[in-house]
Amino acid sequence: MRERSQNIDPRQIKQRENIEIYHYREPRSGNVEVHHHDFYEVYFLIGGELAYWVEGRIVRLTPGDLLFINPMELHRPMPDPEHPMCERFVLWINKAFLEGLSTPQIRMNRCFDTNVPNHSHVIRTGGGERATISARMGELVRECYSKDFGSDVSAMGIFLQLMVQLNRLARGGESKQETEQLSPLVQEAMHYISEHLSEELSLEGIAGRLFISKYHLSHAFSREVGVSVYRYIMLRRLMLARQQLVSGEAAGQVCRNCGFSDYTSFYRAFKSEYGISPREFSSANSG
Repeated sequence: MRERSQNIDPRQIKQRENIEIYHYREPRSGNVEVHHHDFYEVYFLIGGELAYWVEGRIVRLTPGDLLFINPMELHRPMPDPEHPMCERFVLWINKAFLEGLSTPQIRMNRCFDTNVPNHSHVIRTGGGERATISARMGELVRECYSKDFGSDVSAMGIFLQLMVQLNRLARGGESKQETEQLSPLVQEAMHYISEHLSEELSLEGIAGRLFISKYHLSHAFSREVGVSVYRYIMLRRLMLARQQLVSGEAAGQVCRNCGFSDYTSFYRAFKSEYGISPREFSSANSG
């Protein structure tokens, strides 16, 4: 198999239009910030162990586990010094592209749908399934980066077979329980932030509401979530802003809805995070 490698980008920027897949064998990067992106992600662990933080839950992956991550879900890998090596496939899929492949009989994005009863972010595969998925992902890596005749058509065929298999597993496979939670303190802080995004928020104010010192909250939050309280607030506000811009809300109103003190602050934060202004993003996603 031809290996693909890249330096981990904290913002996880997708470079190819529809699908992008990598096979990694080297140690996992130690510091990947909590992040979100616009595309679907499938993470398939082949060897080693890894813990993943997904929207306030911690899942521990073992070989053969599939992790499904939705667009705009906050997540990050949690490094483990005792298990630095892990072999894995990482598949990124354009949201509109995958949804456009659905038919009246099958939704190709069903495996990512958190509204489906008994949905789990993690599916455990058996020996035969594991071998088939690994082989298909390996073939997909080769065809996606090949210059041979028909490689694009071959890659599409493999991708469709893979997505049918993943959706079948999501419907009837063995889900892995996501039982590890963050501490009650951090959960309460995250809930308070989500409920008050349109209001003024600060570390001091949140700590006061929870009747603890700001230093205790800051330390616990950074340790468990991987980013500061301020950074988490900013990510949540920007994610909400994107959703409202896509729905057609005017940029000025979105700024106010999402708790930014003024439009200049909103503009700078949005462009720094996404490389595009709020109005440019709105225009690109309208209609």
